[in-house]
Amino acid sequence: MQVQQEGDDKKARFYIEENGGRIAVMEYVYAGPDKFIIEHTEVHETHEGKGLGKILVEAAVLYARDNNMRIIPLCPYAQAVFKRKPEYEDVWFRK
Repeated sequence: MQVQQEGDDKKARFYIEENGGRIAVMEYVYAGPDKFIIEHTEVHETHEGKGLGKILVEAAVLYARDNNMRIIPLCPYAQAVFKRKPEYEDVWFRK
């Protein structure tokens, strides 16, 4: 499954489509030029438990690394993934 990205310089999302419909979405907003906030992650109920949320979080981490950014995971799901993945520490923005 391919993760896609869309948005502008204020708000954007990573998403996964299947058969022309979105089955998973993670929304984020920029918090300055060097960080963004993951606000919400949602997986369609028919695709829960397949790891799609983790795939979206990983896409955000790769995007942050590629663009020298940090992530504030306000979304409870994204925050839980960050807590379980010490390898994401390099992009996790903590005050």
